[in-house]
Amino acid sequence: MSENLNNTINPAEALRILSEKIKQENFIFSQLKQEVAKVIVGQSNMVERLLIALLADGHVLLEGVPGLAKTLAIKTLSEAIDVNFSRIQFTPDLLPADVTGTLMYSPKTESFNVKKGPIFSNFVLADEINRAPAKVQSALLEAMQERQITIGDETFNLPSPFLVLATMNPIEQEGTYSLPEAQVDRFMLKLFLDYPTKEEEKLIIRSNVRSEGLTKVSKVLAANDIERARSLVKEIYLDEKVEQYIVDIVYATRTPEKYGLGFLEPLISYGCSPRASINLALAAKAYAFLQNRAFVIPEDIRAVAPDVMRHRIGLTYEAEAENMSATDIVSKILNRIEVP
Repeated sequence: MSENLNNTINPAEALRILSEKIKQENFIFSQLKQEVAKVIVGQSNMVERLLIALLADGHVLLEGVPGLAKTLAIKTLSEAIDVNFSRIQFTPDLLPADVTGTLMYSPKTESFNVKKGPIFSNFVLADEINRAPAKVQSALLEAMQERQITIGDETFNLPSPFLVLATMNPIEQEGTYSLPEAQVDRFMLKLFLDYPTKEEEKLIIRSNVRSEGLTKVSKVLAANDIERARSLVKEIYLDEKVEQYIVDIVYATRTPEKYGLGFLEPLISYGCSPRASINLALAAKAYAFLQNRAFVIPEDIRAVAPDVMRHRIGLTYEAEAENMSATDIVSKILNRIEVP
């Protein structure tokens, strides 16, 4: 009988039911934002993007000058969620085993035992990831993509949820190593942080010079809350026209001349990979969830596109000479592609 009832529910009614479920679950994420805002002044866009990655099961790369609360934001977010958190300070002398773990010989048992590294955590903060050499950076690849780590002959699954949040300092070149394209592509979002406004900076000063120090945040979210919200995000409706819109945006980075953007061709050395299409859809669904909607609209795609695509577009020397960034290219593509 119940199966017959389920079959008779029309799409509009199904969306309404899903929308009600989303509103109930989204209340907890609104509380999470409020907790983080107790410590982080401004940077609301960054906090929202961190939640998108959390809901869409993706990883985040944060780039900005020192002192913009990149590390503090990630640490505060982990404190407001009842999950394990670890921080890895990337340095030139770091070894892959320092990240993933290694085999330790025990003379007492005359055998090797596995000592797991800090990567075995729900939230992993890879601080200043570009300070470690390529061998260490590549140690994150299997973890980020496969959600597993191999130590010796054994393979271990990583906990769920698992989120890598990496920071980069763009102003120092000495003692840094550029991230390989293969690794950058595994980050769902790349965020650029800017300086706070004057009013925000006043609030930052006040919160840091108080005798009682920074406000403590409360844990408002558990791991099962995240899993429940993720299952709802997957159910959010993505229309075929919106899918086509995603494909057109991504293809415009590969063959710009076919979309009336021929002037971009000499500026792009390579376009976005299929991961961009997948992550655009996933991030747009998570964004719609945060807006209390059970369906994706083109504005959701436009909102997340720069953060999803900017690190997946290769720039030529001509683009650098013209001071054209990947974000500028994404903006021109969004302005050109017809909105469904």
